[in-house]
Amino acid sequence: MKYVIDIHEAVARNPIYRMAEPVNLQLLEGEQLAIVGDNGAGKSMLVDIITGAHPIIDDGRGSYIHYDFSPRTSKMVYENIKYITFQDAYDGTEGYYYYQIRYNHTEFDDSQQLFLLSSGELRKYQLKKAMEGNPRVLILDNPFIGLDVDARSYLAETLKMLTSTTDLQLIIILSKTDDMPDVVTHVVEVKEHRVGQKVTKDEWMRPSVPQRVLSVEKEQAILDLPYEDEMNAQIEPGTQQVVDFRKVTIQYGERVILNGLDWTVMNGERWALTGPNGSGKSTLLSLVCADNPQAYANDIVLFGRQRGTGESIWDIKHHIGYVSPEMHRAFLRDYPAIEVVASGLHDAVGLYKRPRPEQMSICEFWMDIFGVLHYRDTSMLKLSSGEQRLVLLARAFVKDPSLLILDEPLHGLDLTNRRLVKDVIETFCQRSNKTLVMVTHYQEEFPKCIQQTKKLIKNP
Repeated sequence: MKYVIDIHEAVARNPIYRMAEPVNLQLLEGEQLAIVGDNGAGKSMLVDIITGAHPIIDDGRGSYIHYDFSPRTSKMVYENIKYITFQDAYDGTEGYYYYQIRYNHTEFDDSQQLFLLSSGELRKYQLKKAMEGNPRVLILDNPFIGLDVDARSYLAETLKMLTSTTDLQLIIILSKTDDMPDVVTHVVEVKEHRVGQKVTKDEWMRPSVPQRVLSVEKEQAILDLPYEDEMNAQIEPGTQQVVDFRKVTIQYGERVILNGLDWTVMNGERWALTGPNGSGKSTLLSLVCADNPQAYANDIVLFGRQRGTGESIWDIKHHIGYVSPEMHRAFLRDYPAIEVVASGLHDAVGLYKRPRPEQMSICEFWMDIFGVLHYRDTSMLKLSSGEQRLVLLARAFVKDPSLLILDEPLHGLDLTNRRLVKDVIETFCQRSNKTLVMVTHYQEEFPKCIQQTKKLIKNP
């Protein structure tokens, strides 16, 4: 059997990007490979070695990477290996980044701006562009995150069709290993920056997840936290409106995103917000978070105040802890993790006001709760996607918000960290008068404290 990729005793030239031991990995013709492992285990480092992004040491002792892309005539790695990472990042232009822009098209062409596409449509676009280059190997990093059930099924069937009708081979990086598509034939686990043996999918053992990950001591520490707003904590649940939408309509050009939406959230309630890709979930949340200027053209009451009656967006954000894939995109910068968490105290992207010592202590507390305190002074750019998400979750909780808005909070997390985050949400919602709105396309990801569901439909 022919080796398409053959890596032997490879060590990255740059010490910063070295695995714990030399890398050995082979991709044989016809194999479709899944790379799995915990957050921060080294999956992305391995991919960078495969693609040549991190050159290896040529020490004369047998280290090498060999490629055989035949029947392709080109031997260039960049022409034969295409790498797509799915983190809901639209493009590199900061001016295009804006929370509420979720204009969804049924069809699109290259002339359309990428920031106008929903998560599912963005994946289709990226896959289409990658396939136009006729790659021999396609590497997909967490391709199923953020997709509804139908979109996940469509993508899985598309990948199966492509590999059965062409000589394309896949390498799929998965954090959520129960997303393993049927097309996968072999699995490699990366653990503590060590590359395990390649095994068949049937031989691979799915990791077991404890029923609870958050320790009893940390659970009690969350419950014992002093309240940021003591008066709010004493209000009887269900007696005050947190969100009140009355016939809310959001439209961009001729495209209607929300059409006559009514929705009321009372204090202390816990909501699941569901609906297919492109149904307007992120647009709705942008209205709640005061990020969408179309709120002023609608009848919206937030925290008992009519929008447009003189309140500032900071008055609204003061009550809210928020995390989303779009926010993740905004924080892909060279900020120390502790500063990212501390920025949540003042709802900023960046730390423009130095926290007091007691505030810094609460930042460290929440980093410890989410298991990332040891990354306190590490740049966000040096963390894995899952570790970045845990830092952003700590940011969402840091000011003890009365309203938690969690938009796909488990994106990119391994199974153990998913359980940890669910434990933290469930514990936090035991605190007095906490309101929750959560979005996910996986029913099993909703915490058990969820009481009500608002389901959106996609407008034609």
